[in-house]
Amino acid sequence: MAENPIKVSVLILTKNERADLPGCLRSVSWCDDVHVYDSGSTDDTVEIAQRMGAHVTQRTYTNSDAPFGGDEAGHRNWGLRHIPFKHEWVLALDADERATDSLVKALRNLSSSQTSLVGFRLLRKDYFLGTWIRHVTVTPYQVRIFKPAHVSYERVINPVTHIDGEVGDLDAHFDHYPFSKGISHWFSKHNGYSSEEARHIVSAADANASFSLIKAVFSRDISVRRRHQKGLYYRLPLRPLVMFMGLYIGKRGFLDGRAGLVYAILRAIYEYMIVLKAEELRQQG
Repeated sequence: MAENPIKVSVLILTKNERADLPGCLRSVSWCDDVHVYDSGSTDDTVEIAQRMGAHVTQRTYTNSDAPFGGDEAGHRNWGLRHIPFKHEWVLALDADERATDSLVKALRNLSSSQTSLVGFRLLRKDYFLGTWIRHVTVTPYQVRIFKPAHVSYERVINPVTHIDGEVGDLDAHFDHYPFSKGISHWFSKHNGYSSEEARHIVSAADANASFSLIKAVFSRDISVRRRHQKGLYYRLPLRPLVMFMGLYIGKRGFLDGRAGLVYAILRAIYEYMIVLKAEELRQQG
């Protein structure tokens, strides 16, 4: 253990997460400051959080009553600015994610003297069909440990993380179970997401935005790189096919076996949903 290890608060975002929240809370039972940030759950998510000793903050916002709608970036930004975290550092998780032993060990080996850094990237291990889909996921590294004052989010749906300061890589991972509620829930969730993505694509803000190929490929900031990649990607023809080939061939998703093939197909279907909905919106003017 490092001398003067950093102290970490935990932030868990929830909306009707009664099935996944208990497992997530158990995985962070080592933390003395766990916050559940709820956006209007109608099940017993809040009761579970309170029963298991977490601090609960509830906030509703425009379209937060929709199953998968609303301004996610604005909601997250509000939480980072208003939730009274006990510690300087925050570990952010979704309810279907789990802190691992390797993550806890890495945190205990981090010294508070590392003042030049304001965030750390972690490896997210996604599981599907009982398999860690190691190759086929789009963005396996994410900034999840950070100092809240240096972080902000952008985009209504699938927010992009912006870090004001230097970010390091932590040799640790957390687990993610995106299909924990079943395939029907995944389709329902991504039906909502695809509608928001389509609106975002055809909005005046996106239509007039300029994107740089140089930044999309060479930017050292993964958040900047991802934003420019996404902007350029939405201008490509045959995007569903590009998505499938990029994941299954380009990222060697075939090495993940049947799970890799099925997941690449699902992502291509999701992309096609976005294409069709964007086309529909344009036709509607």
